[in-house]
Order: sequence, then structure tokens, then C-alpha cells
Amino acid sequence: SSSTQGVWFEQTLKEINEDRETWPWVVVFQHRPIYNSNKNHGNWTGEYYEGEDLKLGWPDYFESLLLKYGVDLVLAGHVHHYERSWPVWERNNTEHSYTDVTKPVHVTCGHAGKGLYKWEWDTNKTVDSYTQPQPAFSASRTNTEWGHCELEFIDKNTVRHKMFVMGSSKPKEDVTITKKRSSSSSVSASISLILVLVLNVL
Repeated sequence: SSSTQGVWFEQTLKEINEDRETWPWVVVFQHRPIYNSNKNHGNWTGEYYEGEDLKLGWPDYFESLLLKYGVDLVLAGHVHHYERSWPVWERNNTEHSYTDVTKPVHVTCGHAGKGLYKWEWDTNKTVDSYTQPQPAFSASRTNTEWGHCELEFIDKNTVRHKMFVMGSSKPKEDVTITKKRSSSSSVSASISLILVLVLNVL
């Protein structure tokens, strides 16, 4: 939390929240997901090594900032699969609805490039990479289909998330996410969007 990036991240979110009427949607881009059910990478914990010394990161503090400052979406890659969460916080708390959402939705869209993580590493393609049963936070996932994701910000209350499988012009997933806002901001033809980039470097 005292790192250069941690201080910058909180200050940026704080400034954004001073005028959420202008910036109704806040989307965080980061390399590694903190919610992930693929065993080949697991959840980003923020832990890392300097030589033989294990250093602790700030994942709990990081998520507390997402919640404190009302981040709407967290987009990640790194893991070679696709996964969309329910609105989720503190690992095990979920809302199984995308209507009037009050917590972040996490999307890992890592299925557009190199080989997919269908199999758990070092198992000679005998063990599926997914944890079973599917975690409560995970609304949808696939480790067998290449594709890409698109977001359409319809108004200050509504965003549409689509996931396309490679070779198809029709989305396999088409999810509308809404959140409550004041009546004065219910409709807007021009949407202001803040994107915050976090590099997962501690």
C-alpha cells in the first residue's frame, strides 16, 4: 500500500470519485487477475521473490480500494482462457445478478493469443486445468475456445459485455450490466469513461 504504484492508484481513484457524474464508469486494466479458477496460474496474490526472499504483495489492500472507490469493472489477461465473474468481493461474497450492481465484475479475456490453458501443467494432458466445482464467484468460463471480448457503454447506468468465439460474428455471451445512479444521470448519449492501468508491479 505504501509502494509508488499503490499510492498513485489510490490517489487516482480518489480524484475520479470527486466527480463521478462526469466519470460514471471506472474500469481497471491489469495484467494478472485476482479472481481466477484456472489452476495453471491461480489468483494473483501479489507475492513475489527477490532472490530467495519471499515478499508479500498487497492484494487485500488492492481489492479494498476497488470497493472503496466504486470500481465497476476489472479487466485482465495473463491466464490463457476466458472467465467472467459475478459481482464479487472478499473472495466468497457474490451477487448472482447483473442488475443494480454495487460490486466489481472481473473479466479475464486471455483467450485471443497463444495456446489455451486446457490442461494442468505437467500432467501430460490428463488433468483439466479448471478447479472443481466451479467457484461461486465464477459466472462463466472456457479453456477450449479462442476468442475476444467487447464492451459497449450504452449510458451512465448500462454497459454491455460481449464475448466472441473465434470465427463467429455472433457473440457467445451477451451480458448487460446495470447499476443505480441518480435520476439526473440516467441517460446520456455521450459516455465519459475512466480507464486505470495497473501493471501488477509491486
